[in-house]
This record gives sequence, C-alpha cells and structure tokens, in this order.
Amino acid sequence: MTTFPGSPRLLKGGLVLIDPDTSAVQRIITLQYNPDTLSRTLQVQAIGDGGDRSQALRLKGPPVETIKLDAEIDAADQMEFPDQNPTVAEMGIHAQLAALETIIYPRSDQLIATNNLAKSGTLEIAPMEAPLTLFIWSRNRIVPVRLTDFSVTEEAFDPSLNPLRAKVSLGMRVLSVNDLGFDHKGGSLYMTYHQQKERLASMSKGGSFGFQGISGITGGML
Repeated sequence: MTTFPGSPRLLKGGLVLIDPDTSAVQRIITLQYNPDTLSRTLQVQAIGDGGDRSQALRLKGPPVETIKLDAEIDAADQMEFPDQNPTVAEMGIHAQLAALETIIYPRSDQLIATNNLAKSGTLEIAPMEAPLTLFIWSRNRIVPVRLTDFSVTEEAFDPSLNPLRAKVSLGMRVLSVNDLGFDHKGGSLYMTYHQQKERLASMSKGGSFGFQGISGITGGML
C-alpha cells in the first residue's frame, strides 16, 4: 500500500516476548492494524470497607489493571506482494494466528520434559515458566502482562480452508510489582510505566475552585 511521502509514520501496537532472566527478545508480534478502541479497567487496591477508620485512606498497592482489545488480521493486504509473503499466499494467516496463540501454550519440549519427569517418579514438578509478555502501545505504555482471555473468530477461507481474515479478542492483566516483585525484570518495567503515569499527571493543567463553584476549603467548611 503506497502512502504519501510526507505522511507521519504510523506506529503500531503489539506484543513482545522476552526471556525474564536474560531480557533476550524471543518474539515480536506487531498488530497488522491498530484497533479503533482499547478498554482499560482499574480495580482499586484499598483497605476493605468496614475496617479500622485509621486505614480508610490507605492503599495496599497499585490498582489491578486489565486491558481488552480486538485485533484484526487480513491476508488481503499481505497478498498484494506474494513474493514478500510466501507463507500468507500458501497458508493464509495461520502463522499470524499461531504466533499469538502460542503465547498461552507451554512449549512442546517443556511438556515432553515434564512428562518424562513424571514417568521417572519425580514427586514435585515445578510449573512451566512462560516468557515475559510485554504489551506495547506507544513509548508511554510498555507494560508486562498476562493474557487472561483469548478468542478467535475466523471469517474467510481460501479453497484449502486456510483462514484469510480473523478477529482476535485479547484480554490482558497488567502485572505489577505486587505480582512480580521489584527485582524481576517485569517489575522494573512496571515501575517505569508507573512513574511515567506520574510524570504525565504532573503535566496536566490543574483546575480551580472557581470552576467548582466554591472559593476554597478551610477548616472543613466550604
């Protein structure tokens, strides 16, 4: 697709998988199209209602943030230049779907190793560790996440029944230092995200009491 040479570069969101120990990048998944909407929910982590009154203003930690979006994948644009996209011409969007889906799959070699340990009589087998997944939505939003919801609607197929168009609905939970700790690579990235929010908040123009219909707050009286 040809664009006007003076057009600003369009940034795209996506997911990056990294090794939590070495920070080596294992996979970069760029969304083909940026979703029109992205919904976020923040659940406040405060002392429970009915507790000690002295605790009423205390926060237990960062809010639990969840993110939801719908991503579209379409082979039509990718097949415009078949020499550059031979996989799409042969298998449709199978590869793009698999790249997303395998985020929530343990590796096959991990499954085999776990099965071998079980057969050898190992009593305690540690759960398999997945790569650290980062959701990137501009330089201001780079957050460690865990995929919590994943659904795919395939909408078109070629004569060999390869999918050509699909909508992927993703639900993600942001992993904070409460989940990962401060020493974890993901915890460090979360703190950068947290501090960036504070910097952005400090840049927001404040209001005034006049806009709220009062002259000030003194001694508990308006």
